[in-house]
Amino acid sequence: MYDWKVLAEKVLQGEEILDSEALSVLECPDDELLDLLAAAYLVRKRYYGNKVKLNMIINTKSGFCPENCGYCAQSRDSKAPIQKYRMMEKEQIIEGAEQAHKLKSGTYCIVASGRGPSRRELEIVTSAVEEIKSKYDMKICACLGLLKPEQAQQLKTAGVDRYNNNINTSANHHDNITTSHSYSDRVSTVNHAKEAGISPCSGVIVGMKETKQDVIDMARALKALDADSIPVNFLHAIDGTLLEGTDELTPTYCLKVLCLFRFINPTKEIRVSGGREVNLRSLQPFGLYPANSIFVGDYLTTAGQEGTKDHQMLRDLGFEVDYVKAEEQV
Repeated sequence: MYDWKVLAEKVLQGEEILDSEALSVLECPDDELLDLLAAAYLVRKRYYGNKVKLNMIINTKSGFCPENCGYCAQSRDSKAPIQKYRMMEKEQIIEGAEQAHKLKSGTYCIVASGRGPSRRELEIVTSAVEEIKSKYDMKICACLGLLKPEQAQQLKTAGVDRYNNNINTSANHHDNITTSHSYSDRVSTVNHAKEAGISPCSGVIVGMKETKQDVIDMARALKALDADSIPVNFLHAIDGTLLEGTDELTPTYCLKVLCLFRFINPTKEIRVSGGREVNLRSLQPFGLYPANSIFVGDYLTTAGQEGTKDHQMLRDLGFEVDYVKAEEQV
């Protein structure tokens, strides 16, 4: 039996875990899973205590995307029967912020499909952000695709606190998932956000036929990028997408992945994200022992758990909602 507490102590002393240790985490026997979760919680507790950050997404533009990402129902190659609409008006985005505020979300995520924002789309978002910031004391995260440096600066000037552009998978596996943009395109966008003074958010999607070494490489890549917030998505394969029918994940493996990301990125916000309900199922509460953040409400094209159930889950676990002022957040 592996002494997972020793591994946690190593991380807490500032040491990096070896690839062999990382692989041991992903291959942890299920009868040791509670010990692994307890060890990951030691690390999580050091930096985040018993607090959980809440995030809410608004999908401001759905479909019509020219990219060919195999996991995405909004991609140009997808046959999934999703709702499609052009960019929302500013007022609708502001109404979404009101809902996020009611759900005690510390971060409101403004998302739009596409390779990158047009001038009009960027103007709508920046105008909405300025008004939201004048009304609500919450953090704003934007996710609008690939950015140019000047676009990142526009978002920063408007008051955007965080920018999300996921690496999604490892550099090695990237071309198996999409070929319409490169892995380095995504990394460059994260760096443009950082250079503009925006907090970087970048994460992954696990369960896309990658290897365990790919998962380890993803976690290490995000450490190298110094992403402040790391959403860990678990593939919810949608009929009509290129990854239709892919079903590689178990609830216990998902928990091991979350533990790995905590050990490799000990001080960062680790968020259990898309696919949480479908893949963790009845083990959802255990995800908050390594992770310290979740989405409330729906995702982009799939439904999430009711916000009231999320709040009940947190109360049942004895966790506290971390709803602090935007300027106090990393």
